[in-house]
Amino acid sequence: MEIDHIVPEAHGGTTVEENLWLACTMCNLYKGDQTTANDPLGGEVLALFNPRAQEWSEHFAWVDHGAQIFGLTAVGRATTAALRLNRSLLVTSRRKWVSAGWHPPKA
Repeated sequence: MEIDHIVPEAHGGTTVEENLWLACTMCNLYKGDQTTANDPLGGEVLALFNPRAQEWSEHFAWVDHGAQIFGLTAVGRATTAALRLNRSLLVTSRRKWVSAGWHPPKA
């Protein structure tokens, strides 16, 4: 995990706790300096999910026994697509974590 700026410095984000969160390296690379993404269902451009201001469970759900993330809302779908949260390596890893009893995280 690495520290990521929710609003990237390239867009005026500052290095303060309220603007930082943890992301895996690949998610951070996919996010880059994006602050918005398209909802793959409706095409609407939306702000990416903000883990400091929004509830994960309102926008996402675990499916496939916890191996995949499903976007419940337009923001959830746009974020899932933009960060490629269901890329094959993550899904394979999550399946192993589920088998070990480590995943999905408890609320």
